[in-house]
Formats: sequence, structure tokens, C-alpha cells
Amino acid sequence: MTADGPDGVPPLHLPRRTRMLLYGSLLLLVAAVVAALAIGPGTTLAPLLAVAPVLAGATTRRARVPLLVGAAALLVVGLLESANAQLPLSVRISVPVTVLASTLASAASVVLVAARERELFQVRTVAEAAQRALLRPPPERIGPLRVAVRYVAAAAEARIGGDLYAVVETRFGVRILLGDVQGHGLPAVETAADVLGVFREAARTEPDPGRLAERLDAALTARPDADRFATALLLDVPPDRGPVRVVNCGHPPPLLRRAGRVSELEPPFPAPPLGLLGLTDDEYPTRHFDPEPGDLLLLHTDGVSEARDAGGRFYPLAQRLPHLHGGSPADVLDAVLADVGGWVGNAGLADDAAVLAVRWEP
Repeated sequence: MTADGPDGVPPLHLPRRTRMLLYGSLLLLVAAVVAALAIGPGTTLAPLLAVAPVLAGATTRRARVPLLVGAAALLVVGLLESANAQLPLSVRISVPVTVLASTLASAASVVLVAARERELFQVRTVAEAAQRALLRPPPERIGPLRVAVRYVAAAAEARIGGDLYAVVETRFGVRILLGDVQGHGLPAVETAADVLGVFREAARTEPDPGRLAERLDAALTARPDADRFATALLLDVPPDRGPVRVVNCGHPPPLLRRAGRVSELEPPFPAPPLGLLGLTDDEYPTRHFDPEPGDLLLLHTDGVSEARDAGGRFYPLAQRLPHLHGGSPADVLDAVLADVGGWVGNAGLADDAAVLAVRWEP
């Protein structure tokens, strides 16, 4: 039982269980009307018809639906009362008044819910526009690389959060950033926007990826809310087929899938997240690896690696990635997210998730 909402609001889709409950209530109402006709003079089940506009209001976002159903219920009440002349006057008055009150209340509820859903829909639309401006989709092909990215918000209403990514083509090669800002909500989004802005500018001027990470760290430290930090991975792919440099700033290590086997690219030594480098008085280490044609590198946030099943077990991405196949990086990411969805089940993701895949073509 579904119905389209007002303009600007998506259609109302009721879960199967909800539809079955509504159908059951409707059948009970029909049975009550039949029983009222057969029960004999002096008694009536007509007050139950006050439920009809309430049921109608649960299936629509248009106020005229419960109004029309309520009018039909009033007509049925009138027919039942005319066929039962022995009803007390108090019942003859109270029953139609009850049905009318239920009708008006149901219509008012539909108007209120539709207005709130329209407002939420507009907020979602603005959030999606902000996401497109902030998290720009990378080109599918950059030189020898094929790139794909997916972002999934834990809350459907959010559409955007503290996870971030960027792919920038520069004279130094392709610079890739994937990160996760500490916290949630608008402050996390604002921090992500600052990190992305600094990265897109510094990626074109700073040749060393370690120094690039230090500039991102300094930008976070200079923010008014300097206690906020972000984990991040920086990938530096040279224009030739030379070694790729990876800088890990306290982030889950990327996974390299080569010839059906998966390995983690751990950093030379642990490094703090962006915004906390000053606590260690150290530098961000750089790891190198030599890519081969067909290699696939998967970057992800902890929304994937910390997704839990019903038993509280973390999603074992490194163990399951070899068995997730696809014809392109985009297909691989779709397979990963589908597998994560199956792992968490109805509970859904507890945190936003971003995944980015890079494959070296022959």
C-alpha cells in the first residue's frame, strides 16, 4: 500500500510488514460493518469506523485521502443508524462526531508530516549539492590508472559526513587523498572542507608527499577548534611507472590486491593523525611500492573495517577482498559495499564509509 506524496516529496513506500498490518485492520473494519448489520437493533459497532480515516492517513501524504475516507465513513454511519432506529440519541450524535473528529485529526496529521518530509527532502537536496561540490567525483581514467570511489553515509538523512577524498592530477603525478575527520555533524564537515581545500592547493605545489601531509597537519592545527583531528592516507603516483609513495597519517592501511592475493601496506612506523603531529615532534614516514599491471589498491575508512555483524565481529576486509571480483574498480567497490551490507544485516552501518580503488592498467 503506497502512495505518492506531494510535489517535492518522494513517494511513500511502506514496508511489507506495515502493509500487512494495515490490510488486517481494513479487514477488521469490514467485518465490523457486516457485524453491525447483523447484530440486531439497540446496539452498534459503528464507532469503529472512526479508525478508517486514521488508516487512510497512514498510507498517503495527501490530506484529501483521509478526508474522502472519513466522508465515506460518515455515510456508512448514517446508513447504519437509519437501519437501527432503536439506538439512543446520545449514540446517534456521538458516533458521527467521533468519526468527524478522527477525520479532521488524520488530515491535519498528514499535512504536518508532509510538510516536515518536504523540509527534510529539501535539506537532503542541499546536502547532496554540497557533497558534489566538496567531494568531486574523480575521472574514471587518469593515465595508466583506473579510479573509482564510493561514499555511504551511515544515516540516510545525512548523505554527507566527515569522510573525505580527493584525486588531483598535477605535474608531480596523481595525488590521492582519503581521510576521516574525528567527530560527526556540521563541525566534521567543515573540517573536511578545510582539509580538502588545503590539499587541492598544496598537491600542486609541494613535491614531497610527506611535506604535503605536514601542511595538512598545520592547517588542522591552525583551526579555531584545534582539538579536532583527521586520519588520512596520501597516495603519490608518479607520471611514469616509478615507485608509488604512500603516507599514512594514523589511518587504516591500504590493501594491495595482486594476482589474487591481498596484503596490507603498513607504514614504516606508526604516525599520528593530521592535527596531532606536534605531540610527537616527528615526521610522517613514506612507504614505497612498485606497482605492476593489474594491481588494485583499495583505500577505505574505518566505517568499512569496523562494520560489525550481529555477533559484534568486525568486517574482515583483507580476508574477503580476494573473493570479491569485478570488471572494473567501480565493480569491485560495489561488491565490497554489498558484502559489507550483508555482513551488518539490518543493523546497517554505524559510521560513514568511503572506499577508493585504484588499478594500474597494462
